[in-house]
Amino acid sequence: QVELAESGGGLVQPGGSLRLSCAALTRIFGFVLMGWYRQVPGQQRELVASISPGSSTSYGEPVKGRFTISRDNARNTVYLQMDALKPEDTAVYYCNGKDMRNSGEYWGQGTQVTVSS
Repeated sequence: QVELAESGGGLVQPGGSLRLSCAALTRIFGFVLMGWYRQVPGQQRELVASISPGSSTSYGEPVKGRFTISRDNARNTVYLQMDALKPEDTAVYYCNGKDMRNSGEYWGQGTQVTVSS
């Protein structure tokens, strides 16, 4: 079982930065592929970035070079550093965990990120 809680969203001007955090309440964090997704109303949820237990990373094309995902296995926490933010990055951002040993998948409640002047 994995419970996820995001924090760090808010309002930022274009070109600014935000850091999202996702704390995982679980004993199996070392087996969980962690990811960040985002969703705009009326559109499908899309993958922003993911990081394996061994810290291999993958990024969606729209955020490559601007966003950085990282994880602290000692603190059961994953981070998303978002730089050079654009208005099109505005969305609800969700933390996601996939247990790599089975089909278990878990979601946080989401945090709003708004990029606007």
